[in-house]
Amino acid sequence: MTTLNPSVLEGPLPPRTAAATDRTATPSWERPAFWALLVVAAIAFLWDLGASGYGNEFYSAAVQAGGESWKAAFFGASDAGNSITVDKPPVALWPMDLSVRLFGVGSWQILAPEALMGVATVGVLYAAVRRLYGPAAGLLAGALLALTPVAALMFRFNNPDALLALFVVCALYCFQRALEGHRAARWMVLTGVCFGLAFLVKTLQAWLILPALTVVYLVCAAQPVTRRIGHVLLAGAAIVVSAGWWVALVELWPADSRPYVGGSTNNSFLDLTLGYNGLGRITGDEAKGGAGGGGSAASSLPAGGSVPAGGTEGGGAGGHGGEGGITRMFDSALGGQISWLLPAALILLVAALVVTRRAARTDVHRAGFLAWGGALLCTAVTFSFMSGIFHEYYTVALAPYVAALVAMGTVLLRRLRGHAMAAVVLAVTVAATAAWAFALLGRADGWTSQLRWPVLVVGLLAAVGLALTRLLPRRLALGATGLALVAVLAGPASYTWATVTTAHTGQTPLAGPASAADAQGHGGPTGGGTGRAAGTGKSGAGRLGGIDAVTPQLRATLVENAQDYTWVAATVASDNQTWLQLATGRPVMPSGGDPAPTLARFKQYVADGEIHYFVAQGGEEGGFAREGEDSTGSQISAWVTASFTPRTVGSTVVYDLTAPRS
Repeated sequence: MTTLNPSVLEGPLPPRTAAATDRTATPSWERPAFWALLVVAAIAFLWDLGASGYGNEFYSAAVQAGGESWKAAFFGASDAGNSITVDKPPVALWPMDLSVRLFGVGSWQILAPEALMGVATVGVLYAAVRRLYGPAAGLLAGALLALTPVAALMFRFNNPDALLALFVVCALYCFQRALEGHRAARWMVLTGVCFGLAFLVKTLQAWLILPALTVVYLVCAAQPVTRRIGHVLLAGAAIVVSAGWWVALVELWPADSRPYVGGSTNNSFLDLTLGYNGLGRITGDEAKGGAGGGGSAASSLPAGGSVPAGGTEGGGAGGHGGEGGITRMFDSALGGQISWLLPAALILLVAALVVTRRAARTDVHRAGFLAWGGALLCTAVTFSFMSGIFHEYYTVALAPYVAALVAMGTVLLRRLRGHAMAAVVLAVTVAATAAWAFALLGRADGWTSQLRWPVLVVGLLAAVGLALTRLLPRRLALGATGLALVAVLAGPASYTWATVTTAHTGQTPLAGPASAADAQGHGGPTGGGTGRAAGTGKSGAGRLGGIDAVTPQLRATLVENAQDYTWVAATVASDNQTWLQLATGRPVMPSGGDPAPTLARFKQYVADGEIHYFVAQGGEEGGFAREGEDSTGSQISAWVTASFTPRTVGSTVVYDLTAPRS
């Protein structure tokens, strides 16, 4: 393989050159192809979106609350009565809050903003890759992202990961602009703002790639060393300001006039960030609130982790994310979600760094590979070895990095195809990708598994053609390229199709077709939930069983005179609360999972006439989830059963908290 020859790097140069501003340099096919890419991505992400209902009902209930109460929206409260927040910052909820406030509560109003975030992410990734390796690379990167199964899943679902992906890709775009040297300080500040906002989506996960980007900028930026250090400090300050304003307001706000910070042990967002949502995810020692140690395991499992029936919590302990280790991204739990092009990305990253090894320190093309490659490695290594709660859909964070590296590496080696070693590396990449797709397709059930042999055969034929491309006529060489694209994309495209045409509800959704691994890892339709249309990802007895279990009789009872109460009902565990709240459209208080409200505070709410009913779980008297006899939930449950008379409404037991036992 040869060292980099700048003449082979066709495509846009840094914006400080005249060539970059020459509109005639844009090929006539680029804009139609770009808009076609966005249209196809929009169709894929919006297709039959309403079939997924409320998606993750936990976040949908918070969106319903935010659509009613600006205070609930600001804090990310789970109910308009502002009793407790979800266990994440609120920024991911805000686009959905606004949509619901404008158009009402419904499936499309909640999920469509996520799909639009997906389309925007595809567009920004295209722009970022195009600046380095031209329009073909940008279009390929955008298409690869849209065809990644877990990306198609999360851009159709209302977990925080869609907005996180958008902010991080925007940050990388700004970072590339800073590396080019023109107005670098401004672009570094914008990079920091993007990372700060990303923190307000999913806390410390947003910053996994900061170490890699810091090193790349300090080494590769086209600035004197003192200015490079200054720009990094500017970016850091921008992160602190753009993330810290909300954190400071929450921490300084009087605790008795804001919702309890869900998932924390002491009503502190900093505790949540560093504990349950922070270092605990790495070490496996997630701190949980509550006197009985239940904490957000009961109230906030959707973001923190669900426990499959008969299973254990936490990826390192054999949870949904599989066993930790170097092969985690490829195992039966995660492989079909993200790893289709991961071998190709790693091969092409190494090849590109070899090709550019003698380039100038400030070469933006090599710096691009270092930035995207560093982001991939930082995230993949953290995900692979973290011992705490980990779910399959977290891997959407890797999708933009994989798509960018594959697109840039492919275009770079295609421009060097006159060199034998470049052709061989491309051939090896296609063969390895086809072989891995053969293995992944063998894990699936249904029609997708039937693609495994055609994909392998076509991939090997294409690899031979690419290796011999210098000896083949032009038409045969183009045919080999076409076969390579078919072999590389058929597997993930089939999984993406299965994802787009399947409804997803609950809290731990999965991309792709059903497989035996789903049943083993998620309990199946009658167990802990598959993450597809059936199931909620919860375990244990005593749940109401979904929104459909809220009978018309129960709904009518709860909404009667609802305007006279802050909460029409209270119940133990967040899943019951979300179903009751979404079914009635009225605030419902989740109690007992976190150490809030305390029994004393709950009694005061009842004495003040703020809560009308207490709804038992499982339809039976005393059917409450108990995390231990000393837990807040157990204390509240015991007091309610001892102090108020139960009655059955439909199939559910309720306690009228305005009518104590005589």
